[in-house]
Amino acid sequence: MRSLAGDGAAEGPLSRTLYLISGFLALGLGGIGVVLPLLPTVPFIILAAYCFARSDETLERWLVEHPTFGTHIRLWRERGAISRRGKRAALAAFAASALIALLFVSLPYSLTPLAAALVGGTWIWTRPDA
Repeated sequence: MRSLAGDGAAEGPLSRTLYLISGFLALGLGGIGVVLPLLPTVPFIILAAYCFARSDETLERWLVEHPTFGTHIRLWRERGAISRRGKRAALAAFAASALIALLFVSLPYSLTPLAAALVGGTWIWTRPDA
């Protein structure tokens, strides 16, 4: 049975294991991103789905059919699109993180979240709307 990602590529056992480990790491980072503003959630969940598509079809299906994340994964796979709501949430989190860093972290270290917000925010803003 082919994965939902549609590539149908045959992977060796070691490769599948590495993809499985990577999928769980991405899923964990996405979970952490729920509470840390500068760490995104959905991109890590999409990465986890990509890794699970190459390692464990059951986990991939669980993510693709998940009520919260499934829509984002399908939109990304089909059109490389991010919902407007998702864009607004990501940009608001980036802005909050940059502002907090500027207020509470000394220069030049406070510029790192600002740079990440500018780079990441620009990339997110330029993705197609879902």
